[in-house]
Amino acid sequence: MIKIWLGSDHAGFELKKKVVHHLQKLVVEKGFEVHDLGSDSATESVDYPDYADAVARKIHALTLIDTKNPANSHITEIGILVCGSAQGMAMRANKYPFVRAALAWNIESARLSREHNDANILCLGCRLLDHDLALQMVDIFLATPFAGGRHQARVAKISAPIG
Repeated sequence: MIKIWLGSDHAGFELKKKVVHHLQKLVVEKGFEVHDLGSDSATESVDYPDYADAVARKIHALTLIDTKNPANSHITEIGILVCGSAQGMAMRANKYPFVRAALAWNIESARLSREHNDANILCLGCRLLDHDLALQMVDIFLATPFAGGRHQARVAKISAPIG
């Protein structure tokens, strides 16, 4: 079962609601477990880093990582973050080890972020995306497996300590 953790600020609230509704229709068919970590309003201003933190902490803590053999790593947790542009969410979430938050702007960027980069958080810009397209991007992100192979060593470098 794949757990999906969602978060948004006030600017991303409407799209996040649509994504949650879309995913809840797939719970039985796909075996998803959907968790909405907030925010709960489009009108009450909140700080996007708080929601990026909430989702990234779940992904960081619960993604199974085989540090001796990264090729054995597999995703059991996926995050979806939504704000106005998705930039801030991606920047904050990527501060967490083993989090690979990808800002996606079309179907291809969503697919490649999983296939080549083994992204475990999808970041969507509510103000920049058609909402129907965003739902298609969510489906592609969730359906696309990591290709591994030549991409594995590159992905391992993402979480490797710098210096």
